[in-house]
Order: sequence, then structure tokens, then C-alpha cells
Amino acid sequence: MDVNVEHSDAVLVTNTPSETEHLGELLGAHLRGGDVLCLSGTLGAGKTCLVRGLARGWGAIEHPTSPTFTLINEYRHSKGSQRFYHVDCYRLSGAADAWTTGLEELFDPANVVTIEWPERILEILPAEHLWVDIRDLGDTSRELTLAASGHRALDLLRSIWQG
Repeated sequence: MDVNVEHSDAVLVTNTPSETEHLGELLGAHLRGGDVLCLSGTLGAGKTCLVRGLARGWGAIEHPTSPTFTLINEYRHSKGSQRFYHVDCYRLSGAADAWTTGLEELFDPANVVTIEWPERILEILPAEHLWVDIRDLGDTSRELTLAASGHRALDLLRSIWQG
């Protein structure tokens, strides 16, 4: 995995799905309640692959699957009552749709929330979040551009290269 870090953003390249998952696992180990991760990228870019690692690193009991048809999947922590939400906004037409689903209620200090296709609900995203744009480089390589918005998101970003 190659890393290029600039003040509040980083660019990483993974060469296999297992590397993408491993990156998620490293980051997931630092997640805590109130964290919001926005995952952007084309279909098949590796968003759900990254979420599998994030959830495992965070301590999820269940194995994450894509919530494309359910909108929101909820996972429990192995050591407590915390929740990890995996949201897929692909089928939403905008923030108005998100309001009708109660999505904004997930943005709670007790929850970790990962959102695929966040660009569809920009109006309701919390100001504090870590944005991850995943670009398919061909074959199994991916370029992940991470941009921190807020102090906590910057701490998460730093956790990647500090181990």
C-alpha cells in the first residue's frame, strides 16, 4: 500500500481487495461513536470491501454485506451496545428521500456511520466526517483519496499512517 499525505487529506493505493479490506481494518480499529465516513466511488469500486474491513476492525459481530436493497444495515459491537451502520444511498434521489427514512437519526454520538453514495445526501451530512473517494485503477488496484472535515476526522486520517 502506497501513501501520500497532505495536511488534511491522503492518497493511498491498494493493489488487491484484501489490501483494501486491510486498510479498512486498520482505520476501523480507531473508530468510535459519532464517527461518520462517506464512501464515494463508482459501482464496483470497492466501497463495500472497505466497509467489511472497517466493521471488522471496529469489532462488529456480524459480517457486513451490501445494503443496496435494504438501505441500512446495522451491526453490533462484540463488547457492548455500540452500533455500526452501513448505509447505501444509491437508490435515494436526494436529501428529501433521506429525511423520510429517518437516516439523520443515525448521526448520534453512540453510533459509527458509513455511507455509500453520500453525494446524494450532502444536505444532511454532519460537518464532521471523513470522505473516502475510491477510484478503480484497473484489475484489482484502487486509489483511495481520504479528506478530513473536522478535528476528529483528521485524527482518523492520521491514525492510518501512525499505525
